[in-house]
Amino acid sequence: MERKTTTSTSGIWKIRDGQITLDHPVIVGVLNVTPDSFSDGGVYLAPDNARRHADEMIAEGADVIDIGGESTRPQGARAISAEEERARVVPIVDWLRRQHPAFPVSVDTTKSSVARAALDASARIINDVSGGRLDMHLCDVVAAAGAGIVLMHSRGGVETMATYDFALYDHDPVRDIMHELSASATRALESGIPRESIVLDPGVGFAKRTEHSVAVLRELERIGSLGYPVMVGASRKRSIGDLSGVTEPQGRLAGTIGAHVVALLRGARIFRVHDVRPHREALAVAWAIVHRPQSSRS
Repeated sequence: MERKTTTSTSGIWKIRDGQITLDHPVIVGVLNVTPDSFSDGGVYLAPDNARRHADEMIAEGADVIDIGGESTRPQGARAISAEEERARVVPIVDWLRRQHPAFPVSVDTTKSSVARAALDASARIINDVSGGRLDMHLCDVVAAAGAGIVLMHSRGGVETMATYDFALYDHDPVRDIMHELSASATRALESGIPRESIVLDPGVGFAKRTEHSVAVLRELERIGSLGYPVMVGASRKRSIGDLSGVTEPQGRLAGTIGAHVVALLRGARIFRVHDVRPHREALAVAWAIVHRPQSSRS
């Protein structure tokens, strides 16, 4: 008997001044311009390093660059002011606009004022790891700009959302996560963001122990049943380390790719990653093997 896989999807992700087709794996390259990221330890805080890395990820096949100026690391995350976050993020957005004018840029922020400044500098997507919880004006800003948005599932504030402080679920954590993601999507719709501009991210590693993150990936089709495209960002996460036995985040590439291939088979089409080229190659191969164009089906 042929194994049933979720390998086909149709539609687009509507972003500011354009759209991203979702008929293939979409790679979102991570660019942390912070001094305290769990994964790269502040390597790209220096503007020259950030610009060089953005160029490298674009050359390696990234479809989007996601710039983050505030860390949500599992240990010791510290909330920063909007002014400090803008100072880290906006110059890189502006540089990308000048160097790569057609390239989609996303900004990872929970603050409406940072989102507004980033959109003014030509960002096309806002990635809110709080799912619109921490700043009720953020969705209004995105709607006014006609931008795309990623709403991620998390609990708690910047300092606690990647810890286990709020990793409290009943026997069906995916049901709880779906309920909270659905509430985030409803807030976005009520703010005027079109449905086709919304992407949901189940938040692997955020307010989730490893068993909760595994449940999310195993049952990702349930998240997809909410009717929105799904982004998965398992890259270098603590749960990948727990499952693979790899302590250092930079050594978790193989485990990350394993998780993302499974996510692809279960319906995810957008992948937020630190290592662009290996993901581009691995997901292209997985997609080619399991995806059958409509015209070839009987």
